[in-house]
Amino acid sequence: MGPGVPLSGAAKQAEILRKDGNHYFQKGRIGAAIEAYTEAITLCPNVPVYLTNRALCHRKRNDWKKVEEDCRRAIQLDSSSVKAHYMLGLALLQNKEYPEGIKHLEKALDLGRGENPKSYIVEEIWQELAKAKYREWEQASTERSWELQTLKEACEAALEQKYFLDQSELEGFVDEAEIAHRKQLKSLRSVFEKVAEADSPSEVPDYLCCKITLDILRDPVITPSGVTYERAVILDHFNKVGNFDPITRELLDESQLIPNLAIKEAVQSFLDKHGWAYNTE
Repeated sequence: MGPGVPLSGAAKQAEILRKDGNHYFQKGRIGAAIEAYTEAITLCPNVPVYLTNRALCHRKRNDWKKVEEDCRRAIQLDSSSVKAHYMLGLALLQNKEYPEGIKHLEKALDLGRGENPKSYIVEEIWQELAKAKYREWEQASTERSWELQTLKEACEAALEQKYFLDQSELEGFVDEAEIAHRKQLKSLRSVFEKVAEADSPSEVPDYLCCKITLDILRDPVITPSGVTYERAVILDHFNKVGNFDPITRELLDESQLIPNLAIKEAVQSFLDKHGWAYNTE
């Protein structure tokens, strides 16, 4: 359409193209969908949803560079776009840019929870974020393990050298020197074992887990009776079972749920120290 077309006309045509693109996408005609969204963007370049729709098509084709480009443009237009932050995060992770990718996934998760905690995309974002965090921890854990083992071996070698020198200088006190040497080795190994504990998977404390699913809490809410649940899980309970507390059996509805910020902070602190807990498998 030419430059003389009124804006309202261009906007209407762009919306028709968006709907065409949605139809093509649902039919699996990704190329046609991209063309329709591109025409819509040409007509109305300041509508972020056209960009995120096209980014989703590029994601289907694993064209992560174009996903990144469209999502960055969409965020410039609307910094609160959940889908733009989410797909940008995925694109950056594909490029092994973990810190920035994780930052955008976390932003998408916060925005998504604010819009609709029960939305499928909130769960999807959490799963991707957890996988990214776990990979990041796994890589760092491997590096730490190698560094600790190297340092441990160097310390043991130094103690062995000291023991050898002590033996040559302490004639008649060999037994005492050997006892002291063994004690030092035991203390040294105990120190390194203690340091390695943080990277050894164990159980998540009960108070950090949802009372229904027993999974680590992500978006905890507390009831008037003091029981903490995962927000999406308790809302699902209301929808499928009824408006009552599944543990106390007292009447309960969504308006009575309050974010449990203390537990949320405790969970984050635990995850920061024990990245293995991000493993959702």
